[in-house]
Amino acid sequence: MNAIASCENRLASLPKKFSWTPLTPLHLTWAGMMLGLFWKWTFFLLADRIYEAIPVQHNFFPVWLQSATVLRVAFLAAAISIVAAWITEQRSRRCFAAAVTWLSATVMIWHQGSYNDMTFVTFWWCSLWAFWYTTRLEMDSPEELGRKASRLSRVIVSVVLLGGAAGKWTAEYWSGDVLWEIYFLDRDFWVFNLLRSNFETETLRSIATFYSRKVVLVETVAGLVVWLLPARWAAIIGAVVFTSIALFSNFMLFSVLSPLIGLSLAGWLPRPRVTAVNVPASDTPVTAGVSG
Repeated sequence: MNAIASCENRLASLPKKFSWTPLTPLHLTWAGMMLGLFWKWTFFLLADRIYEAIPVQHNFFPVWLQSATVLRVAFLAAAISIVAAWITEQRSRRCFAAAVTWLSATVMIWHQGSYNDMTFVTFWWCSLWAFWYTTRLEMDSPEELGRKASRLSRVIVSVVLLGGAAGKWTAEYWSGDVLWEIYFLDRDFWVFNLLRSNFETETLRSIATFYSRKVVLVETVAGLVVWLLPARWAAIIGAVVFTSIALFSNFMLFSVLSPLIGLSLAGWLPRPRVTAVNVPASDTPVTAGVSG
């Protein structure tokens, strides 16, 4: 008996299995968003110094959206507000922090110095989803909120994929010319270094065409299909597609794709729990013994 009790105590002391809670989708999305900002930090500092040293003025943007200070404040406010939203336990403060994140992201996609950076575009979509989610917590039941959040995350992932595919349905991409010049000629990256070391130029050019068409088709098909799939399949496919794009193209793309990876995983719904039905003792059937 002592040995059995000892084993039970050891099992009880082991870490508990990860369990899904209504806050889990938010945490997954915020983790992806923070990773994207962290991945962007070195490039952001370089771009900030250049932007400060060589001022660019364009009449399309108001003065405050040309200011380097405004862009810095928006970037830092986005990062700080995510942390604040994560650690607070009060609903009103969490909603306020999520709103600050979304407003900061809005400034960054409007600002002259960052409007054309896809990192802030994907960050904006995820911050919008996170803000919506925080406003629905404690208003919808966990099951209903999970279904709504999963569906909305799939729609956003599909919109982003289709947006990327739409820009690539051109003769230059279909022929492979664009990716040939960007990646295959001289890009110092493990995939392209490996290909250049093993194939002649003519074969490499054919591979570039195949690679480019594969990118266009994968983004198009995934964008059309992912929002129709069951939640778990969509979460896995979305995360795999976004991760593979960075792994096989450019690690810097993780700044763009990390928020989308987190948002894809946020759409993972837990399996329904099967609970035993409590049966009153009086209703419990009794098996009678048979005497021989």
